[in-house]
Amino acid sequence: MGGVGVLRWRTTDRREAWVTLGALLLLVVGAPAAGWAGGALAGDRIRQEVVAQHEERRATTAVVVGRAPGGRRFAGDPDAASGRTSVVAAWRAPDGTRRTGEVTTASRAGEPGSPVRIWTDHAGLPVAPPMDRGAARTHAVLGGVGAFLFAAGCVEVGRRLVVGRLVRRRYALLDREWAEVGPDWGRAGTGG
Repeated sequence: MGGVGVLRWRTTDRREAWVTLGALLLLVVGAPAAGWAGGALAGDRIRQEVVAQHEERRATTAVVVGRAPGGRRFAGDPDAASGRTSVVAAWRAPDGTRRTGEVTTASRAGEPGSPVRIWTDHAGLPVAPPMDRGAARTHAVLGGVGAFLFAAGCVEVGRRLVVGRLVRRRYALLDREWAEVGPDWGRAGTGG
């Protein structure tokens, strides 16, 4: 058998095959592990943030006083798309003081005098609602996907760098071999 098998591969070919196999194993095992770890870490951090938000914010009922100035909505306005609306409302702060101001609420704001649910901080100032579990889970999953893609990208960049170096080394070796053969290769009756 005239040397077609793997045993006749050049050293650089064998190294390139090992690098590719190693990269494949890292993509199959390492990148998913990095994704899982990244998602778990992101999930823990986000859960802590959700707990802190629920401790810092409280839901309260406000009463609509009137329309918010500049309450006109534009195409592409994220508040309009999500059903959120701005109104001027009155509510009581945790210390009992009366507050009035422009608030954004998820509930349909009715006529003056209708109740709306808003979120306030410890000082009674309006704040965004705390993150819910679904949004937290989505953020954790996205963190895991991002970690997976980053790890996979690093593996692929590393593989390409190493293989590129091996290919340059192979070409340098071929250039040396061609130089040793000399300019009369293939001519009948020349050389040994």
